[in-house]
Amino acid sequence: MSAPLAGKFQDHYKVLEIEPKSNLNTIHHAYGKLAEKYHPRNDKTGDQAMFDAINLAYEVLCDSGLRSEFDKLKGLGEDKAEFKFSGLDFFAALGHETALRAALLCILYDRRRQKPFTPGISMRQVENMLESTPEGLNFALWYLKQRNMVASDDKSNLLITVDGMDYLEANPPTPEMVMPLIRAAGLAIPQSEPIAESLVKPELPGTGPSSVKRIFEALARS
Repeated sequence: MSAPLAGKFQDHYKVLEIEPKSNLNTIHHAYGKLAEKYHPRNDKTGDQAMFDAINLAYEVLCDSGLRSEFDKLKGLGEDKAEFKFSGLDFFAALGHETALRAALLCILYDRRRQKPFTPGISMRQVENMLESTPEGLNFALWYLKQRNMVASDDKSNLLITVDGMDYLEANPPTPEMVMPLIRAAGLAIPQSEPIAESLVKPELPGTGPSSVKRIFEALARS
């Protein structure tokens, strides 16, 4: 599929001046009329940018798979069932949402720290790293973007902002909060031991309890 013009969202139905439920015959007819009107060789109404937009719209809407993805992006065909409050599940979700946002910030912070020249991560990569539903992840991203903690680059990759880094450093989450949300495939080193045990710092030579005991025993014999 061709790239959208200037990286901006294009409503293909509006470009072709048709309704979202239009069939292929309607799409073909609309394309033929508009392509002829805006073709660069048309001395009176030729417009290269508009011609490119028309071709892109035609390309997407004539492909059932691409059209389905575009319809989802526009929110067409979404469930219109009456909304009902989640009840007790809502209160249980509050803590989880906080942890998910923290986990996402940790991943993006770590990426910028390790890859400062390419700090962005694609949405697909994030989905593969986090234990979350698409709805939960999109909700977390909405919040973080509203707070200017996360942004998107010109390739739609996600990256942490300075505000996001400042927030994370001022409110560092615990490993117990974040690690359960990170999938094993998303870890540089697979975690095979409990989090609490992995956080215990190894003893330096001569500083452990057994070493101190031996020192006192040696002093007592001298």
